[in-house]
Amino acid sequence: MRAADVFDVLDRLDEAGVRHWVGGGWGVAALVGRLTRAHRDLDLAVQADDLDRCLDVLAALGYLPETDWLPVRIEMGAPDDRWVDLHPVKFGQDGYGRQEGLGGSYFDYPPGAFTSGSIGGRPIPCLSAAQQRQFRTGYELRSQDLHDLAELAALEER
Repeated sequence: MRAADVFDVLDRLDEAGVRHWVGGGWGVAALVGRLTRAHRDLDLAVQADDLDRCLDVLAALGYLPETDWLPVRIEMGAPDDRWVDLHPVKFGQDGYGRQEGLGGSYFDYPPGAFTSGSIGGRPIPCLSAAQQRQFRTGYELRSQDLHDLAELAALEER
């Protein structure tokens, strides 16, 4: 997933009023302020109330559902190896978010889980370093996870 493709998706979501936050490797890049590695996909936490509008925006960009595990997540693919992995988050009035998980589990997004970063000088709404670390627990870490965790650790040392 190239930066230009990411910016295109984010621009269109912004235009449609879809609330979203970048997670995964692109989220780490936003926190660090630069591209740190190649990325297969764009992970997005999306306000659940905006999911239908988000899917419409992605469809207009050529994305089609590839893996549909809604209400947990849906992965959309498009020509030229473009991928977006959506994670719908429902918010309470207190700003606390929750994403459904498989088998009755869930993922919490406390109000502090949301921040902003930048890539190429462009502001990017993203998940916090603490939230990024939390989402890299409970499974065998892959090489890209280890890379991202090292980038987050270096960020905290600054």
